[in-house]
Amino acid sequence: MRIAFVTDTYLPEVNGVTTVLRVIRQSLAARGHDLLFLAPGYPDGEAEDDRVVRRRSVPCPRYPAVRLSSPFGPDVFRALDRFDPELVHVVTEGPLGAIGRRYAIRRARPLVTSFHTDFPRYAAHYLGAWAEKLARRYLRRFHAPAVLTQTPSAASRDELVALGLPRAVVWGRGVESDRFTPTRRSTARREALGAAGRVIVLHVGRLAVEKDPDVLVEAFRLAHEIVGAEALFCVAGDGPRGPALRRALPFARHFGFLARDVLADLYADADLFVFPSATETCGLVTLEAMASALPVVSADRGGVLENMRDGINGMVVPAGDGRRFAEAIVALIRDVPQRAAMGQAARAFAVGRDWDREISELERMYREAIANGLLAVDHPMEWEAAPPTGEALRDGPIAGR
Repeated sequence: MRIAFVTDTYLPEVNGVTTVLRVIRQSLAARGHDLLFLAPGYPDGEAEDDRVVRRRSVPCPRYPAVRLSSPFGPDVFRALDRFDPELVHVVTEGPLGAIGRRYAIRRARPLVTSFHTDFPRYAAHYLGAWAEKLARRYLRRFHAPAVLTQTPSAASRDELVALGLPRAVVWGRGVESDRFTPTRRSTARREALGAAGRVIVLHVGRLAVEKDPDVLVEAFRLAHEIVGAEALFCVAGDGPRGPALRRALPFARHFGFLARDVLADLYADADLFVFPSATETCGLVTLEAMASALPVVSADRGGVLENMRDGINGMVVPAGDGRRFAEAIVALIRDVPQRAAMGQAARAFAVGRDWDREISELERMYREAIANGLLAVDHPMEWEAAPPTGEALRDGPIAGR
């Protein structure tokens, strides 16, 4: 199959979307498929790669790690025409995603889209409740032409169906259980961290307002007040709230973004994982922690709940309640047998979410989408008067032109 992926975030940026795309690329290429990626350029530049077409980008206001590219210009269509994809997979709903969507409709190619990020709730966090309704309307229009809209949890799939997107499906819940494994644990590294005889309590994630960093701060502070030197609190990741969080948690070790193998070592060396975000479609880092045999303390909302078995592979506490998070952390620090049993259950659960099965399912979805041909164009955007056909499909009005 020849598949074009269009995404507003790509390596070297570190996030859940780029992690999934890296796995998709490696796995599908190994299975003999021809792939092209349309992605933003980054200021530090990237190694030459004839499978990636980079588009000039600028930093997003208030969040410079995110890059924005212009949704206009004929160069993208020319690059995609040269590749001649059988299917277009639009991974994100940003400016580049809009180009990919427009290309698939104009060229009458099957369109698959992804819903990785809960933008309506993010919009409410950043702009206020008024923005959530607008974001939901945009998402409904953006994904409407797709043969399939993939999302990594049943909870987010059900929300998309309720939004008016009946072709939403669950896909993307894999974890690299051979990379994230407790066998990487190192006594020497733990001693170098100053964690000999102590419990390492770890958080990994993007440090932004929608991830509830204030809850993490409250939980770590309260737990630290109780356990003192019994535990070492660690934070890996960065983002707009990174500086504030480092000031608020001076007793913690802060690592910033880590390379994948270094991160896998840190997971393996840790003893307990804490993840307060209530806006996840999946919470990939929780699966990585579980694969590393860490019990997880998570919020009781979002797609992360599909990974949680409360009291078995971790503890689920009310979202936004830092005190309850702290209580769960302290309980697991001090109950060694329970922590060990939960860690074993977490590893067993994560191994069942290996990527190989997910990639086989992805192949099946793509083949069916290609076989169904023009199914996507039978579902026009809300502002289009009638379903486009023939020449109208290729040249008619498309949102975002």
